[in-house]
Amino acid sequence: MNRQKSFVDSKPTLFLVATPIGNMEDITFRAVKTLQEVDVIFCEDTRVSGKLLHRYEIKKPLKSYHDFNKEVGSKEILNHLQGGDNVALISDAGMPLISDPGYYVIQDVIHEGYHVVSIPGVSAVLTAISVSGLVPHPFLFYGFLDSKSTKRKQELQQLKHYPETLVFYESPHRIHKTIKDLYEVFGERKLTLARELTKKFEEVIRGTTKDMQEIDDIKGEMVLVVEGYQPSTEQPTTTILEDVQTYIKNGLSSKDAIKKVAKERNVPKNDVYMAYHQES
Repeated sequence: MNRQKSFVDSKPTLFLVATPIGNMEDITFRAVKTLQEVDVIFCEDTRVSGKLLHRYEIKKPLKSYHDFNKEVGSKEILNHLQGGDNVALISDAGMPLISDPGYYVIQDVIHEGYHVVSIPGVSAVLTAISVSGLVPHPFLFYGFLDSKSTKRKQELQQLKHYPETLVFYESPHRIHKTIKDLYEVFGERKLTLARELTKKFEEVIRGTTKDMQEIDDIKGEMVLVVEGYQPSTEQPTTTILEDVQTYIKNGLSSKDAIKKVAKERNVPKNDVYMAYHQES
């Protein structure tokens, strides 16, 4: 058991300090004070963090810690703590460890018996949820989906029946494909896309997975907030087989008819396929 009394026991401490996600004014007094008082600051990109420190006239040694040097960086952080230094860890934007590096070194610092203290602040996840217009809790923050469509769909299939509001991060060059996969797997659900949060060109797009299919010309850092699974309270008056046959009579191929029924009923396409071929 590890019992940490953060502000009673005097020990060298690793501070996890939240930084702005866009607007440079979104930083707490406590965060600035902490960065001014620690002995050294570790960050993802010294160029990005250097601008923040310059803005608030913080003159402390700035060193890099990221996914590609985490083993070396972790040892360096521990060396500072062992020497009695207090250390701050910051990410390029937002809270360290949330889709950013840091978990690796936290484990080592805790194992060695030093304090880990969070200096909270702005978060893209919470900012997006608060403006989404969707149910704010419970929610599930997933982070980034896989970059490949096949694996991405597999991940979405596992999340399909979660009742919680789902939150994802996404890059601009994949946003169109991701929304397309969301519609294919989830069917039509409420969806909010929040981009460039707190920045000059902040934009919040509210709609559904269906009517946002054509979005592919937007840029910036994005957060997707998706409505959780809502079981239908109305019982269908027709069978799956009848629905598929109706669409086939109206000119659709059996493949397209099965796909359409799956979306409308919000059930896996394979279930509709099996029902159609077993009953027909």
